Amino acid sequence: MSQDKRIVITGMGTINGLGHDLSSVWGNVVEGKPGVSTIESFDTSIIPVKIAGEIKNFTIAEDLLTYKEAPRFDKFIHYALHAAKEAYVHSGLSEDKSVYKPERIGTILGVGMGGFPNIQETHSILLEKGVRRVSPFFVPAVVPNLSAGMIAIKLGFKGANFSVSSACASAGHAMSTAVAEILSGRHDVVITGGAECTMCTLAMSGFISMKALSRRNDEPKKASRPFDIDRDGFVMGEGAGIIVIETLEKAKARGATIYAELVGIGASDDAYHITAPHPEGDGAYQCMMQAIESAGISPEDVGYINAHGTATPLGDIAETKAIKKTFGDHAYNLQVSSTKSMTGHLLGAAGGIESIFSIMALHTGIIPPTINLDNQDPQCDLQYVPNKALKHQAEYSLNNSFGFGGTNSSLIFKRYS
Repeated sequence: MSQDKRIVITGMGTINGLGHDLSSVWGNVVEGKPGVSTIESFDTSIIPVKIAGEIKNFTIAEDLLTYKEAPRFDKFIHYALHAAKEAYVHSGLSEDKSVYKPERIGTILGVGMGGFPNIQETHSILLEKGVRRVSPFFVPAVVPNLSAGMIAIKLGFKGANFSVSSACASAGHAMSTAVAEILSGRHDVVITGGAECTMCTLAMSGFISMKALSRRNDEPKKASRPFDIDRDGFVMGEGAGIIVIETLEKAKARGATIYAELVGIGASDDAYHITAPHPEGDGAYQCMMQAIESAGISPEDVGYINAHGTATPLGDIAETKAIKKTFGDHAYNLQVSSTKSMTGHLLGAAGGIESIFSIMALHTGIIPPTINLDNQDPQCDLQYVPNKALKHQAEYSLNNSFGFGGTNSSLIFKRYS
């Protein structure tokens, strides 16, 4: 990446099954608390999976969506707005809107699937009551780009505005694209990350049919078990993770708090299978190497990896192989963890929230744990920070996000000091 423009993170916002804001979410991560529970938002009687990283007791603030507006938009848009507002306030930019022109502030979000709950509900209305009862707000309620669009409308950003959709790598690729927008000189600030909500029988049934979801319904808090021999699939999650990025020069000039630098980006494809990872992790290896080369560092400089780590039987092994191929002997010195053990899998938003965890690991000197790692798979033989957070100051962290179609994203963050 360009040495002339250093990209820094000055604001972060999130909502997921662990909490509704950055402080509570990070506090629960450090304590190793599970955010997985029995689903309450819809009837699960017709599906065999009853658990998820579900957000509880959330109502969007009136200044973002009024009581009248809120039902018009799917939940992923609610989550995007909520997290973006927190990130914007956290960055300090909301206090002085004259720092940057609205035309120089972009919004680029990753959304993997869009408004599935609303699609399912509207389809039922169509079949039961006919086309005249389909809401005129249906399409804007579900299309992925309305997450970014509504952020721009509500917060007044007039720069580039679009969504990236690349399955579970969506947020990672969105952040990479956001970096390119700043390096190109077209934007001063980009609000980026991801949002997702697939909490409905339709979306979950698809993953159930693929045998991708954990069925540990009697122990929801222990269901997400990355790298554990007893893992039986991922746990669905929902929410958003959004960051504010800008150049170091301008962030310092306005007196912003700087949490980390974003120094490396990588993107690749396995070119192997529509859903399964390459068994040797070849695409993931290429992606991580790209990010390392982009950052201008050596593999030995990386101290922490926030792994994709979904707890699928094939995925965890393939990622472990890719890490060992990328880092060689240093792989065994790395701290690697999967925070999906606590949040579940946020699909297109995963890279957003997990990048926040990667940033906070550098900023606080605390490595998040992989909880529920009680019986480590012998084929997953790295240091996965089992069950308890670790005090360890890394200089560089790496976040992996891999998606259907073989798409891969890797981002590297540097500690700011």
